[in-house]
Amino acid sequence: MTLTQTSGLRLAEEQLTAEPPIDLVTRCALPAPSVEQSSNLPAVDAQPVTEPYPLDRAFHAMLARFTGGISPVALSLAYLDWSSHLAASPQRQLERARDVVRDTDRFIDAAARAASPAQNPWSVIKPQAQDRRFAAPLWESPPFNLYAQSFLLGERWWHDAATGVHGVSPANEAIVEFSGRQVLDMLAPSNFAASNPEVLQKAFRSGGENFVFGWQNWYSDLIRMLSAGKTAGDEQFVVGKTVAASPGKVVYRNDLIELIQYHPTTEKVRPEPILIVPAWIMKYYILDLSPQNSLVKYLTGEGFTVFAISWRNPNASDRDVTFDDYRKLGVSAALDAIACILPRRKVHALGYCLGGTLLSIAAAAMARDGDNRLKTITLLAAQTDFTEAGELTLFINESQVAFLEDMMWERGYLDTTQMAGAFQLLRSNDLIWSRLSHDYLMGERAPPSDLMAWNADATRLPYRMHSEYLRKLFLSNDLAEGRYHVDGKSVSLADIHAPMFVVGTLRDHVAPWRSVYKIHYQVDADVTFLLTSGGHNAGVVAPPGEPGHSYQVMTKAADASHVDRDEWLKLAPHAKGSWWQEWSKWLTARSGVLGDPPRMGFGNVDGLPDAPGDYVHT
Repeated sequence: MTLTQTSGLRLAEEQLTAEPPIDLVTRCALPAPSVEQSSNLPAVDAQPVTEPYPLDRAFHAMLARFTGGISPVALSLAYLDWSSHLAASPQRQLERARDVVRDTDRFIDAAARAASPAQNPWSVIKPQAQDRRFAAPLWESPPFNLYAQSFLLGERWWHDAATGVHGVSPANEAIVEFSGRQVLDMLAPSNFAASNPEVLQKAFRSGGENFVFGWQNWYSDLIRMLSAGKTAGDEQFVVGKTVAASPGKVVYRNDLIELIQYHPTTEKVRPEPILIVPAWIMKYYILDLSPQNSLVKYLTGEGFTVFAISWRNPNASDRDVTFDDYRKLGVSAALDAIACILPRRKVHALGYCLGGTLLSIAAAAMARDGDNRLKTITLLAAQTDFTEAGELTLFINESQVAFLEDMMWERGYLDTTQMAGAFQLLRSNDLIWSRLSHDYLMGERAPPSDLMAWNADATRLPYRMHSEYLRKLFLSNDLAEGRYHVDGKSVSLADIHAPMFVVGTLRDHVAPWRSVYKIHYQVDADVTFLLTSGGHNAGVVAPPGEPGHSYQVMTKAADASHVDRDEWLKLAPHAKGSWWQEWSKWLTARSGVLGDPPRMGFGNVDGLPDAPGDYVHT
């Protein structure tokens, strides 16, 4: 069975023009797509790939099991670069030695006066504002305050020693500093019962009961990990019942996506539908969590017709699926299906994270070919230039990518544990060590949340797609530099003229907002840029009424002068509340008058499931 037969929807080339043809509905009156899920997704226009040196690749794949997917060669080269230049810098070595003597002298003086009532508990060094490990008042009492300060002094010394060495490449410097910091984070006094005053106080008050509960938590987590079960507390978040529960219908399916159309919740709706293109490194329903946290529910309540792509979780047989397959069978196929349901209607397209990168590529290709079906484009924490892609680039250089390719080559995909582990390392204090201390030493459990349950519901990534993504976008930065090709021709983001709403999050470790901001320099369009509080996920899931949210927003017209990022921070007005409401007002101003809701799907969709569909469970 070919992809054309399976999809049941292949619009002709002439349909991808500025105005859909008169007989579009007739063309769309095709048999309903098959509901049988193919176990294999052939790559579109893919050529067989000859794998060089299979024995070498098998050896690297075996080695990856012991290194967690980290290339030992990349790590060794980084330390060789740093240590060689440091060895040839005697003045630099002398400065670091002086730092040790100075800090030791100050620390001894502070220790001698630790019991003095007038003594400042953080007289030698103070934790950074974002470091919550030593925030409790108990850490201000000796000797625990001295434990914390000695650790912070060592942490600062390592940072100074690992950075600023003349001649070391920035990439290798970042690897050395980051890897050393991971070891130090593991040795923090907050991670051990004897040096953590909060743990000792809890043990004294509970008679050691916290250690019993902590052991139970550890054993429970171990059993769940070995059995691939859900994280403790996540059982209450059931896909289709308590999360991903917005009512709707799968109206189109091919071998890669299910397209969900959500039922309207208002009598009248805006004529332009919204298409949500999520990332496929996680399940789509981050934008349809619990009803109170669901962007889908919010949008339907604002009078919009909403469609969302749900990606199928690939397996080993999908090893040769390409990055462009995700564009063709994802964004393009979804837009074709929407055109059948709502002919001659333009679409508000939204892309999140990697889905936003894909959407920007699709939009550039459509603009190049004269296809103006996109009314507006919204990007959420999505990068189109990867030169400042944050700490995630530590895992992406030629040696590391080659090592990942060998690991994926053996399996046919990138396993969920590799991707999740990389993201956890970026915030190891919050996601690893603080949690271990809280769960196993304090014997407590954080309240379960729908966002954390979603975060644990990871997906796999096809070997060829992920390799192309890393090489073309991260390593070569082809999209930003005009070398990215779609259908044999290069695409340029400068061809995009549709109004854009771009969201960056203030504490994003995956797509830093300063990197996301570069869209201003790439497109020829009005760009409304919004910087919201929070991180990559929690900053996006920011429903109205939830306290603590704030944002800055400012619009730059296509013909206006550019403003750099630091200047934008000074000029953009501040606002309290959810960015969802700001975006809804922006969409409404660019939408038509209210009218009757559209039909659900096109043709015969009785054989397709209700939302959230089948693919979300794969």
